[in-house]
Amino acid sequence: MAVTNYPSIFNDVIGPVMRGPSSSHCAASVRIGRIARALMDGELKEIEIEYDANGSLAFTHESQGSDMGILGGFLGWDVADDRLVDSAKEIRKAGIRVDIKIKDFSAEHPNTYRITLKNPNEQHAMTALSVGGGMIEVIEIDGARVSIAGDYYETLIFIDSNEKEALENLIENVDADEINLLKGNAFRIIEIKSQRPFDEKTLSDLQSGCDIKYTRTIPPELPVLSRKQIKVPFTNTAELLKYNEGKRLEFWELAAHYEAARGNISHDEVFEKMRNIVEIMETSIEAGVQGTYYEDRILGYQSGAFLAAMENRKLFDGGILNRMILFTTAMMEMKSAMGVIVAAPTAGSCGVLPGAVIGAAKEMDLSTDDMTRAMLAAGLIGVLIAARSTFAAEVCGCQAECGAGSGMAAAALVQLAGGNALQAVDAASMALQNIFGMTCDPVANRVEVPCLGKNIMAVSNALACANMAMANFDAVIPLDEVIEAMDKVGKSLPHELRCTALGGLSITKTSKEIERKLGHRMTQIV
Repeated sequence: MAVTNYPSIFNDVIGPVMRGPSSSHCAASVRIGRIARALMDGELKEIEIEYDANGSLAFTHESQGSDMGILGGFLGWDVADDRLVDSAKEIRKAGIRVDIKIKDFSAEHPNTYRITLKNPNEQHAMTALSVGGGMIEVIEIDGARVSIAGDYYETLIFIDSNEKEALENLIENVDADEINLLKGNAFRIIEIKSQRPFDEKTLSDLQSGCDIKYTRTIPPELPVLSRKQIKVPFTNTAELLKYNEGKRLEFWELAAHYEAARGNISHDEVFEKMRNIVEIMETSIEAGVQGTYYEDRILGYQSGAFLAAMENRKLFDGGILNRMILFTTAMMEMKSAMGVIVAAPTAGSCGVLPGAVIGAAKEMDLSTDDMTRAMLAAGLIGVLIAARSTFAAEVCGCQAECGAGSGMAAAALVQLAGGNALQAVDAASMALQNIFGMTCDPVANRVEVPCLGKNIMAVSNALACANMAMANFDAVIPLDEVIEAMDKVGKSLPHELRCTALGGLSITKTSKEIERKLGHRMTQIV
C-alpha cells in the first residue's frame, strides 16, 4: 500500500491533551464546532446537527461526548476546557438554539456530522468527519467539496461570480501553500491554505478585487502545521531500517528525524514537545491515584484499592506489571472523571501507553528524559499505523485503539530497556498480531467497560512482546504487512461490534440496566 499522507506524531498519534470520554467523539467534535464557529465569524443563532441513522454517532453522540464537545466548540472553547461538561447549559445561556436530529442520509463514514448554521445575516452548511484520535476533516461547505483537517490557516472567500478569469486574476499573486477554486450551491469559493494568517493589507486587496460576499479565516486546530511538498525520511519500516543503515540511531532518534522533517521543526523542539506531554501524563496519573469523582460513570475510584493491595502484598507478584496496571487504571479513571488526559492514540486507549512507559520507568528508576525517548519511539509506531490504517474504533473496532496502543507501548518498552530499532519494530509487530479482531462493545454506551480491562490487557501484551523482541524472538510477519492485515480485519468486523453499542457486551441485560440507571441519574442532575 503506497502512503499518500504523512501523519504527524503530535497531530495524529500522541495528542490532543483533552478532557472527555472519547477523542473521536469529544475532542473531534470540539474541533468541528470551533471550525463551524469560525465559518460564521462567531455569530451563531440557530444550529441544526444531523447524525446518520446508520452511523456510530446516532447511538453514541450523547453518552460518549459528541454533543458536549461540539457545543463547547460552538462556544469557542478548546478540547481541554474544564467547562465542557456544562456546554449544554452554556449554549442555552448564549441564546443559541441547537436542534439535534437523527436522519438516514447514507453517510459513507460512521462519524459524519451534517451541520446547518444560521444567524440573521447569513447561513452556511458544513459536513465534517471524525476520523479517529481527535482528528477531523471538513469535507463540504455550502455544497463545495473541501478538505480541511485543521493543519493550515484556511481563508475562504465567497464570491458572487462565475467568471473563472476574474477569480484567477484575484489570486494570481497570493503566496499560499494551496489554492482551490470551488463551486458551491450559491457562491464560488476560493479556498486558500497557508502557513500563517493573511495580514490586513492582503485581505483588503483580495476583497477589493471582486464581488466578495464573505471572507472567513479558519485558524488551525492542530499543533503541527502542514505545508506543500512535505518530505519525510521514510514511510514504512523497510525504508526506516534502510535509512538507519550505517547510522545506528536509536528508535526514538528515528522518530525525532521523522517528526522534525514532517513539521519543519528542530529535533530539540520535537523532544521538548514530547517532554511536555510526558509531564502532563505523569500529573494525570498522580491525580488519578489520589482519587477521582464524577457522577456520570460506571466505575468509581478503584486505583487506590489496587495500590493498597500492592503495598500490603495481597496481589500476585506481577513485578513491574502491577505498577503498569495501577497507572493504567489511574489514567482511565481520570478520563472518566473529565480530568485532563492525553489521547495516545485515543482517549479510549489513553491508559495503555502512559501506564506502560511511566509505570516501567518508575520501577526502573529512570528519568523523564528516558520516558520522553520511549514515548517518541511509540509515536513513530503510531505514525506507521496511521499511514496505513486508522485509530477509529468506529471503523476498525478496538484493535484500532487498545490494539494500536499495545503495539506502540511494546516499542516504547524496548526503547526504555535499551533495545535497538529492529527489536522495537518486531515488538510492535508481535503485539499487533495478538489483537486482531478486538471488538468495541462498550457497556451502557460509556467508554469504561470493557475498556479498562482491554487497556490492561494491552499493557500486559506490550510487556510480553517487548521481552520477546529483546530476546530476539522472530516476529515472522513484517510490521507493515501486519498493519495492513489489521486494517482489513477491523473493517470486516460487523457494524454492531464497532462502537455502535448494538452488539456484544453493549446489549447484555446488565448493560441495558446500567444505561437506564445512568440516564435517569443524569436527568435528575441536569
